[in-house]
Amino acid sequence: MHHFTRAWAGVCLLALMAGVAACGGPSGSTSGSTPPHDVRPPRTTSSASALGDSAPAATRDQQPNIVVVMLDDFSMDLVQTMRSLQRMRRTGASYPHSFVTDSLCCVSRSSFFTGQYPHQTGVRTNTSNKGTSGLGGWPAYDTNGNPERAFNVRLQQAGYTTGFVGKFLNEYEWVPGRALPPVVPGWTTFNAVFGSAYDGWDFASTSVVDQRLQVQQHPAPPASASDAAKDKAYAGAVIGDKAMNFLSAGEASDAPYFLEVALYAPHNRTQPEGHYPGDPLFPPMFRDRTGDRSCGRVACRKLTVDDLPGFGDARRDNRPRLANGRPGRAWNTVRTLPAPVAVRDLRDRARMAQSADRLLARILRSVGPHTYVVLTSDNGFHLGQLGMGRGKGTPYDTDVRVPLLVTGPGVVPGSRREVTSNIDLAPTFEELAGLPAAPYRSGLSLVPTLADPKAVRQSYAFLEHTQQTLTGGDPDAAFTGAELDRIPSYVAVRGRTSLLARFDLDPRPDQVQWGYEYYHYKRNRFEKKNNVANPKRRADVDLLMAKLAAFDACRESGDQPVSDACRAVRQ
Repeated sequence: MHHFTRAWAGVCLLALMAGVAACGGPSGSTSGSTPPHDVRPPRTTSSASALGDSAPAATRDQQPNIVVVMLDDFSMDLVQTMRSLQRMRRTGASYPHSFVTDSLCCVSRSSFFTGQYPHQTGVRTNTSNKGTSGLGGWPAYDTNGNPERAFNVRLQQAGYTTGFVGKFLNEYEWVPGRALPPVVPGWTTFNAVFGSAYDGWDFASTSVVDQRLQVQQHPAPPASASDAAKDKAYAGAVIGDKAMNFLSAGEASDAPYFLEVALYAPHNRTQPEGHYPGDPLFPPMFRDRTGDRSCGRVACRKLTVDDLPGFGDARRDNRPRLANGRPGRAWNTVRTLPAPVAVRDLRDRARMAQSADRLLARILRSVGPHTYVVLTSDNGFHLGQLGMGRGKGTPYDTDVRVPLLVTGPGVVPGSRREVTSNIDLAPTFEELAGLPAAPYRSGLSLVPTLADPKAVRQSYAFLEHTQQTLTGGDPDAAFTGAELDRIPSYVAVRGRTSLLARFDLDPRPDQVQWGYEYYHYKRNRFEKKNNVANPKRRADVDLLMAKLAAFDACRESGDQPVSDACRAVRQ
C-alpha cells in the first residue's frame, strides 16, 4: 500500500472515537514558425451535465475581467522586495493567512485549477515516473478528468474569453521529434511555455489554431549578444509580451476575459550548467544582476539570514513524536544550507523577482476599472531554515504560506483574517463570473471577503503531501538532491497561529508509523519547537486532532459532490 493511501487510515480510529460521520477575445498566436501538429481535439466538458443547464453567455456589463499572476516558488521573504506587490497591499485585499494544499508545483496548481484537494484530483506528486506511477504530473491530471473540471472551462462556457500564458503543469512537455501533448479544454488562447524555460532562455511555447496545437521556438541569443538582446528573449519577458498582447485585445473587446499569467520566476534553473556562462542558480534578467538596488525595494546588502525566520535554529527539538509520546524517526537529517549560500540564493531570488514585479506593474496600469487582479504563488520555498537545505515540500510556514492579494471593483483595502487555501480561488472566479460554484469544489468563494475585511468564515486549511520517492525524477533534483525525497508523506491542518502535522515515518510502502509535530506561532514566526506532547498545548492539539479526523473522513474524489460536513471542517 502506498504512503498516500496509508496516510488516510491512521486517523480513522480518531474519527470513530470522535463520532465523526464519513463524508463522503484574443485568438491563438500564429507567429510560430513550426507547422501545426495534429492532436486530438479538445474534449467535451462534463461540467454542464454535472451542473444542470449550461451557464448563460457573459457580457462586459455583467461580468468583470479577471487576471491572475501566478509566481513560481515565491517565498514570503521576497514580498518586501516588490514594489507592485506593495501597491496591491495598499489598494486591495491582502490575505496573510493564505496557504496551499501542498507545497509542490504540480499538486498545488492542480488544486488551483479545480478547487479540489490532492485526494480529489489524484495529482499527488510533481512527476509520474514517465507515466508509470499514475501519481503525478500532467498524466495524473489528465487521466483523472481534471482538465474538464477546471474553472476556466465553466468561464469559457459562460462567454468569457479565456487565456493562459506561461508555465502550465509538470510533464505537459514537448521536445523536438516527439508528439505534442493534447489541447487543453477551456482555453481560448493557450500559450504554454515548456519547461526548458526554467533556465531562462531557449524554449518553446504553444498556441492553438483551428483546435490544433502549434509550437513556436524562442531561440536564445548568442553569448556575444548584448544584455538587452538577451533580456528580450528571457522567459519572463516573452511571457510578459504574450500576456500584454492578450490584455490589449481583451480590454478592447465587448466580452469579459480571464487571463492567467504563470511566470517561472523565481524558480531555480534545472540544468547543472546555466545557459550563459556565470548564470546563477536563480537566473535573473541581465539588467537585474548588478547594483545594490537590483534586489528591488530592499538593498541587496540588507537581505541576510535575518530575513529567513528560523535560520540557524537547532533542529533536534523539531523531531516528530509518536502517539505514545516517544521520539519518532528524525527525517530532517541532511546537512543544512550554509549561511553564505542561503544569502546568495536569497539575493538572486530577489533579483529574479524584479522582472515579475515590472510585469505586474504593467498589468496594473493596463487593466480597466472593471478588472480584478490576483497575485499568488504555487508554493513557498525554504533556504536553510530549521536546519534544512534548499527546497519545498514541508508543511512548514516557509513552504505552504503564499501571498494572496486582490485588487478590483468593490474591493475594500485592508488585511483579512480569513484563512484561505488555493482551492478557494476556483469558486471565487466562478462567483465573480455570476456562476454557482461547481458542487465538486471543496473550496469556498472569497467574494464576500472582498467587500468586507471583517468577514471570517474559515479558520483552518488542510495540507496533503505524498513522499516524492514514490515517483522520483523531480525537476529540482539537480540542486535539492534528497531534500524533497526525504520529506515523509503527511496530512496537516493549519490555523492562524498553529500547525499540526501527522507524518508517516516508515519509508516502506507497506508499513506505517505515525509521528506528530505541533507548533504554535504566537511567540515565534517559525517552527521553534515541537510541542505536541506539551500539556499546556493539549487543548489546541486535541482540537486539531479532531479536525484531522474529520478531514480524513472526507473521501470524495473526481466530480463527486462535496458534502456540507466536509465543507464545514474548515470553520
